[in-house]
Amino acid sequence: MEGFSPPGERAGCKSSGVGCKDANGGTGGKQDEGMARFRLSLNGNVFDLEAAADTPLLWILRDTLGLTGTKYGCGMGLCGACTVHLDGRAVRSCQTPLGTVGNKKVTTIEGLSKDRSHAVQRAWIAEQVPQCGYCQSGQIMQAAALLAANPHPTRAQIDGAMSGNICRCATYQRIRRAIERAAGGPA
Repeated sequence: MEGFSPPGERAGCKSSGVGCKDANGGTGGKQDEGMARFRLSLNGNVFDLEAAADTPLLWILRDTLGLTGTKYGCGMGLCGACTVHLDGRAVRSCQTPLGTVGNKKVTTIEGLSKDRSHAVQRAWIAEQVPQCGYCQSGQIMQAAALLAANPHPTRAQIDGAMSGNICRCATYQRIRRAIERAAGGPA
């Protein structure tokens, strides 16, 4: 799946065509070969989907379910913009095939909190972390997973955990301060 890019658009469907049906209940000429049914536990809700098992979770989230907070960055799992949680663990959704999710609970930026009340979100706002904002959902999800596993990380632990998340605006100092704030102060 390395370097996976979104498939072309079909009439009446979003870019991936995943789970799309035409007026006759078919897939608009696209064969259902390789399609399977999945039950996805997402942000406290359950969704029944039909998709190819190798479809990246990112495309299910964005194109099928309309949750666009999780971003497409590189498509290779190298930038962190697509970071979500699987059972609380940070993963790159562009490299996570739907068929490997199983019964794990998926949490996206939309499900972290309904009202920006999560400690990391509050700290992000207080420290005015975003500049362009594109990478921020992935950064926040990575930071939330870090603090769930290690509530009081050192600066070195923060830097290590966040090293796979790229911020092209280079707000790394603000990101670190926000994580320290969310953890209750500088480590």
